[in-house]
Amino acid sequence: MKRFDTLLVANRGEIACRVVRTASAMGLRTVAVFVESDADALHVTCADEAVRIDSYLDSGQMLAAARLTDAEAVHPGYGFLAENAVFARAVVDHGLAWVGPSPEAISLMGDKIAAKKLAQEAGVPVLASSNEPSEFTALGFPILIKAAAGGGGKGMRVVHSEAELAEAVLAARREALSGFGDDRIFAERYVATARHIEIQILGDKHGNVVHLGERECSIQRRHQKIIEESPSPFVTEEIRSAMGAAAVGLAHALGYESAGTVEFLVDDESGDFFFLEVNTRLQVEHPVTEEVTGIDLVKEQLRTAQGEKLGYRSEDVSFGGHAIEARLYSEDPANDFLPSTGVLEIFEPAPHPAVRYDTGVATGSTITADFDPLIAKVISHGATRTDAAKQLALALERLEIGGVVTNRDFLAATLRSDAFLAGSTTTDFIERFSPPRARSHDESEQRLVATAAAMWLQHDNRTKARVLTSLPSGFRIGRLARERVELRIAGTEVTVHYSADRHGAFALGSAGKGGTARVRSCSQRHIDVEINSRRRRYAVARHGSNLHLTGAGGGVQVEVLPRFSVPAPEMVGGAVTAPMPGKVIELRVGVGDVVEAQQVVAVIEAMKMENHLRSAEAGTVTEIFVSEGDQIEKDVLLMVIEGAVLTPGVAGAEESRGEELSPGVAGAPGGGGQTGGGDG
Repeated sequence: MKRFDTLLVANRGEIACRVVRTASAMGLRTVAVFVESDADALHVTCADEAVRIDSYLDSGQMLAAARLTDAEAVHPGYGFLAENAVFARAVVDHGLAWVGPSPEAISLMGDKIAAKKLAQEAGVPVLASSNEPSEFTALGFPILIKAAAGGGGKGMRVVHSEAELAEAVLAARREALSGFGDDRIFAERYVATARHIEIQILGDKHGNVVHLGERECSIQRRHQKIIEESPSPFVTEEIRSAMGAAAVGLAHALGYESAGTVEFLVDDESGDFFFLEVNTRLQVEHPVTEEVTGIDLVKEQLRTAQGEKLGYRSEDVSFGGHAIEARLYSEDPANDFLPSTGVLEIFEPAPHPAVRYDTGVATGSTITADFDPLIAKVISHGATRTDAAKQLALALERLEIGGVVTNRDFLAATLRSDAFLAGSTTTDFIERFSPPRARSHDESEQRLVATAAAMWLQHDNRTKARVLTSLPSGFRIGRLARERVELRIAGTEVTVHYSADRHGAFALGSAGKGGTARVRSCSQRHIDVEINSRRRRYAVARHGSNLHLTGAGGGVQVEVLPRFSVPAPEMVGGAVTAPMPGKVIELRVGVGDVVEAQQVVAVIEAMKMENHLRSAEAGTVTEIFVSEGDQIEKDVLLMVIEGAVLTPGVAGAEESRGEELSPGVAGAPGGGGQTGGGDG
């Protein structure tokens, strides 16, 4: 309960930056840790100093870093060691302040089976469940298999029939063991149309516990949250009061201190709620609670860790407006949300509308297969839910981002959808309403963007000219020559023809009959152009042959094609290639095996996920070029299946996403239904 002046943040990325921000505002000196691949990461430069370690999971190195820098306290963030009771105990035993709940509470709540038992004893409703695989069928299908330890959706499988059970149990055990070092699993009744509602709690070392209302985290893909909000559009004052009382009662039974979350599943039809688990740490989605209450949860963690009293009761907390958080990921929604890697060629939030960005990246950051592909959490706060949703959608659309495939357009489309605005946000939202997974570009829109890109290129080329700099591009003594630029937008090649007239405008089209373009202003980072009386302003960023244009409706990547292209190598028919860098953890076929269409042929682990690669068509495996345990790069040829239809990348992939910044393999294929701690 002693005070401290130096804080070690035992994490990385956006949560490390987030903790450092508040700690610094409180006058605390901060220490970051980093592995070699994170040497240039944003969280390293945010802190006062940093210590290089070999792994974010090495508790001994974390303690050594604290001793080396005279740190007196440790904040674990979330993921990695945040819910590791052994690490928490070691921190305390070394005379350091642990910014979190007691090791005893972490240990008890880290075991979901024990947690459900305690909740039941405290009078909190729970779903019918069993931790004996021989009894799973007695629960009735569908059921949800979950890991007894950890969280974040890892080790999670929805099972619809007895025929699926054996394979699901094996997969869940393997993922649980890899992710948490504990292969125990259990099953509970599966509620397909439900809402994931959680209550934020805070406790101090003096026995005081408060709740700060609820968050709804129902919109998920692969049992992982992507949009969270507070308050819930579904929860009534009666339900809120009952859930809040249940959460506080359970916290008192635990002797809980610091920040935590009690998670519930709420039946969308009956309104009945059931205990899921307690997350003994800060949640990824904590900013929405901060926005509606005005309470800085990290500050409260640091205050209570130093022995201060909360100083207020649940009934003293006031709530204002509505807050929504969207998780911006480096992933491809159109390809079943498969993660993507690469360099962020541009990452520049727009100044308006004013929203909050919690991030650990910047322009030039590399998204690798080593960690979770979260780019940023974007949070809006408005007077009403509709205000917050539309404000957040517009902020996402105006964000300049390029270099990796992201879920930005999918998030914006979801936030603007009638179903979301109506509050129909159950856990099967994506399956029921199918928001567009990518921004569509009709021919008219493509032509506008392509013309704007061509005009910017013309200006850029002219600016870089070293001779005759006062003359327009393409100038001739006689008739001005017609210019041509070839571009690719969303996989479609577009050719723009233009020629400058003597008044500063440009005639468009191969015969000059495509109208007129007038560049109103242009610089290295923007263009304001009028095309056939329609005026648009775009932010522009160039990286090599790629232009990133951000304007009305969102961002577009435009590839500038070379004038003379080199023939591409001929693709191998029936090729199965790696969709991303990763590790081959299982080959399920051998040379000579006959495979069926959509049969799983290999499993790759990348970004804390298992990706099941499937054959596009039936055929025979003729060659295999990798072995189990191999580290591979993106687009590496894995095998050839004769008779299979060639598709780009991989024919089909199931993925299971691990917790935010957390180690190990992943959770469950599929989407919708209840989760337990799908916080990553």
